[in-house]
Amino acid sequence: MAGAAALVTAMLAGTASAAWPEKAVTIVVPWPAGGPSDIAARPLSKGLSEALGQPFVIDNRAGAGGNIGTNLVAHAKPDGYTLMITASGPIVINQHLYKKMPFDAKTDLKPITNLLKVPQVIVVHPSVPANTLPELLAYIRAQKGNFSWASAGNGTTQHMTGELLKTMTKLEMNHIPFKGSAPAINDLVGGHVPMLIDSTIAVVPMIKSGKAKAIAVTGKQRASQLPDVPTVEESGIKDLKGFESYAWYGLFAPANTPADVVARLEKASLDYMRTPEFRHVLESASSQYVGSDPAAFAAFINEDAKRWARIAPTLNLTLD
Repeated sequence: MAGAAALVTAMLAGTASAAWPEKAVTIVVPWPAGGPSDIAARPLSKGLSEALGQPFVIDNRAGAGGNIGTNLVAHAKPDGYTLMITASGPIVINQHLYKKMPFDAKTDLKPITNLLKVPQVIVVHPSVPANTLPELLAYIRAQKGNFSWASAGNGTTQHMTGELLKTMTKLEMNHIPFKGSAPAINDLVGGHVPMLIDSTIAVVPMIKSGKAKAIAVTGKQRASQLPDVPTVEESGIKDLKGFESYAWYGLFAPANTPADVVARLEKASLDYMRTPEFRHVLESASSQYVGSDPAAFAAFINEDAKRWARIAPTLNLTLD
């Protein structure tokens, strides 16, 4: 009897996942509206809605460096109706900064595909009297510890990139964490903070409009949207030789989401990512096409986690 009951349960579960989606799907973005994760999530949600015949609705759940929204998804029912699009912070960085994590990204989440991989940009308010990285570092040193810089929040790649810059150059500057890129950019443009580090996808519009001044990009090559802005390494600062940092944004489901649901999400996502509409997103973000299957995305995450595991202890940061 027990065996028969188990068989019936398995058959019902298979039937349920085969019919997926039968209702709206929530995509949690653990960052405020208007930030880089949102810029990746909103076009993809539209593409998934069109491909799979149900609404894919964005739910912004910001806070604690992405941990609040990520924890919600990590402990959601694994039925395909709660997904997440996030930057890398809560997946590979926060574990090194918070003593207590409410989830284990490696075991509680299922990677589906990478969406974007973009360099960071060091930008300043136009009033800052520096146009190159050497000039900016000299200006910061002249402030004798009275210089502040902003990021999208504690534990974000933006934050860690700034801390790496600070450590490698022995700069004295004060970090101001915001609850996402959008409010940080607003304060930079408003002149409330002199410097910001954020991804190309977030700051290129502000740079092109003249509301922010680009100093350097953190990728290995120059960003396609900012061809006149040198890389950090091109700036010729001996202490920053080999400096490189990227942000990435990916699609996740709770662990144990049915394999056929994951497969359908993967196919629909990759199909949409090959369209002219999403290619425009890639070009605007200075991102390469990085769509991949779940196994390849998991391997990419594992390598990035190893990298931050090496770097994080050298920064001496704890956030709780």
